[in-house]
Amino acid sequence: MRGALEEVLPDATLLIHPVSDGGEGLVEVVVAALGGQVVQAEVRGPLPGQRVEASYGLSGDASAAIIEMAQAAGLPLVPPALRDPKVTSTVGVGDLIRAALERGVSSILVGIGGSATNDGGAGMAEALGVRLLDAGGELLVRGGGALRKLHMIDLSGRDRRLERVSVAVACDALNPLLGPSGASRVYGPQKGATPADVELLEGSLSRLADVVHATMGMDIRDLPGGGAAGGLGAGLVAFCNGRLSRGIDLVLDMTGFDQQLQSADLVITGEGKIDQQMRFGKALSGVLERAVRMRKPVAAVVGTVEGSKDRFQGPEGFVEILSLVDETTGQEEAMARASHHLRNRTREIVRRLGLV
Repeated sequence: MRGALEEVLPDATLLIHPVSDGGEGLVEVVVAALGGQVVQAEVRGPLPGQRVEASYGLSGDASAAIIEMAQAAGLPLVPPALRDPKVTSTVGVGDLIRAALERGVSSILVGIGGSATNDGGAGMAEALGVRLLDAGGELLVRGGGALRKLHMIDLSGRDRRLERVSVAVACDALNPLLGPSGASRVYGPQKGATPADVELLEGSLSRLADVVHATMGMDIRDLPGGGAAGGLGAGLVAFCNGRLSRGIDLVLDMTGFDQQLQSADLVITGEGKIDQQMRFGKALSGVLERAVRMRKPVAAVVGTVEGSKDRFQGPEGFVEILSLVDETTGQEEAMARASHHLRNRTREIVRRLGLV
């Protein structure tokens, strides 16, 4: 997109501002803003027996850690044929948090997006010393499906270092844990859940919420963002005293987006897909809201648009939206030559807005 703008608007000043809503890219964006470093760690992956190489960030003074849950439990780590949120686990996210605790940090930012999981953070909790037990006092196997058998939560072995660390959670979606807009029903199918699986997972997360309430006196059912990353948002609140925030707002504040926005005449942004999930806190909505607040026009180049793009345009919306996938370009072609099509659509947006 930048290359296309340099060609058609050679005299324009371009301000390039990487963003993340808490999903992939969070570590890279925040570490760059804080002058920090990226650290490697081997952790348990989302599948049983899987090990993955993950990375997390440290701030310049090493007092804060930045973690992307997708590094340890992201959907790309699970081959399509093996995607099953009844068995995938967030245990590796707990491994990353423990690695950060061993560095002596005083604060942790956990970005939760792009997950392959639907276990309410149960795997993460296990990695941090929490024991989730069935009616016979046996440890549950990992995965969202097993939570339907949850009977008791034993917190006696929880890592005590969590008591001295603040945990901020950057959610890429503000869905609650349960219900029509909850983790299982909205995102479960994307992770390989069948309709029957969705109902099983909904019941499992409801069981988790019941036992958390009975054990800890905490209601995690309706927290905005509690359903993000398969319920990891709710799990981080319950087991790590996490504070949920819309990820895009945290990142835009940390990276000084508003200051750059003040001098801009036009904002051009992008996303894989524009759909109704925008209203749940995706990056695109955060950029749009801030620009509209400052009366800055926003155009978007996206992979696809669900339904008519007209519903996303207007006084409080985008001035223009162009999609890589259209009547002449199919999805496979758009993905195979994404750079080529991004450049073409960016040039076209500039022409449509009358800038050349």
